[in-house]
Amino acid sequence: MLDRVDEFIVRYRMFEAGQRVGVAVSGGADSVFLLHALRELSPRWDLWLSVIHIEHGIRGAASIADAEFVAQLAANFGLPLHFRRADVPAIGGNLEEAARNVRQTFYGELITSGTLDRVATGHTRSDQAETVLYRILRGSGLTGLSGILPVTNEGLVRPLLEIDRAEIEVWLRDRNIAWREDETNQDRTYARNRLRHDVLPLLRKEFNPQLDAALSNLATLARDEEAYWDSELARQPLVPNLQSQVIAVSELAKVPPALARRRIRQAAEMVRGDHRHLDFAHVERVLEMARSINGHDRFQAPGLDVCRSFDLIRLAPGGAALDETCDFSFAVQVPGSVELPASGTRITLQVLEKSAAVPYRQAATEPCATVVNELDWQRFRGGRSAPSLVLRNWRPGDQYRRVGQPKSDKIKFFFQEARIPLWERGNWPIITCNETIVWARRFGAAAEFATGPETRSVLQVAETPYELSNPAGRL
Repeated sequence: MLDRVDEFIVRYRMFEAGQRVGVAVSGGADSVFLLHALRELSPRWDLWLSVIHIEHGIRGAASIADAEFVAQLAANFGLPLHFRRADVPAIGGNLEEAARNVRQTFYGELITSGTLDRVATGHTRSDQAETVLYRILRGSGLTGLSGILPVTNEGLVRPLLEIDRAEIEVWLRDRNIAWREDETNQDRTYARNRLRHDVLPLLRKEFNPQLDAALSNLATLARDEEAYWDSELARQPLVPNLQSQVIAVSELAKVPPALARRRIRQAAEMVRGDHRHLDFAHVERVLEMARSINGHDRFQAPGLDVCRSFDLIRLAPGGAALDETCDFSFAVQVPGSVELPASGTRITLQVLEKSAAVPYRQAATEPCATVVNELDWQRFRGGRSAPSLVLRNWRPGDQYRRVGQPKSDKIKFFFQEARIPLWERGNWPIITCNETIVWARRFGAAAEFATGPETRSVLQVAETPYELSNPAGRL
């Protein structure tokens, strides 16, 4: 038994030499065995062991007795005890989930404070089987079927995931080692207990005596599959953004569905912080949206607003406005520059002699590249005082005549022609002179202010990216 635990620890590189490891001990057989096992094995890594116990306040005197049992066990081994008392029933909601959150919070505090490097918990192969079967019945995908992870990013390790609960009890009895029984583990009102005491025994008897191993192996396969796909997704990482994630339709419709589904879940996690409650039907709805010949669609998923506009799909927090606008209007000086609110780009204006001006350059398909437009400066001045220039966002009804066009058109028409998605339009920058539009992003100069052979000096308008640290501020 101890050799198997040792091999599992080595396989998953759970410990490094000299680490401080807290052993989560409830008093039950699994956690008591874990403490004995790590006490025997710890010299191999020169580990500094301690004991962790949470008294949840759920079972009255029995819960207090468990705490006293664990405290005595730690004292017998001469190990420090990290103890927390909680009133879980007062938290409300699902009791099991509340208790789990209390434990996870305590473990996290011990690790982030530097008190511990790792927290070891006594989850067994029996727990893994229950977890995987429960998630199958709930309709989980491969991520959920990965079950209980041997090692987590938060520093939790589970050395007993290849040991069965029955084996542990035999090992403890053979050595006359006592443990505590939690009577709530017999309470059939909890779904996990019904699986443990009713469903799994029936399945073992009628279908597969090695069911626990089979379900544990399924978790291993699912976990390895997920690790592979995570490495594939990392080749084209998304930029973390709690405001929204935008995905090209082609990145979902023209790749294998397995990759597309994971890309959707990854984007949802970037926006929401997790992808809980995002089920199969929600993900398939996004795929259906991407495959459709209809360029516009929208629906709501838990915590998400999903919208397609032309060839892009945006995932935003639930309740987000489709054309959310950050109204702005800045009087601009020449030379001068303005950081556009919440956009990550800067508009810079300067006057140059025509011979020194940068040739016209508009990288319409590369929004993060520098874009330069030129206007005839003399047409602004007309020999009089400096013009009154204003940089503001687009407003419905705005129109002007672009270079090469015979008449004015609404900018909304230009948006449609250029396939600008709906969510980008509200903050679209334009420049006016005495309330006349002279320039618009991507669409360039107004014909009346365009450069020509007689131009001697140009007003250069450049849009460049910058690090978004003060999204609402000006330079």
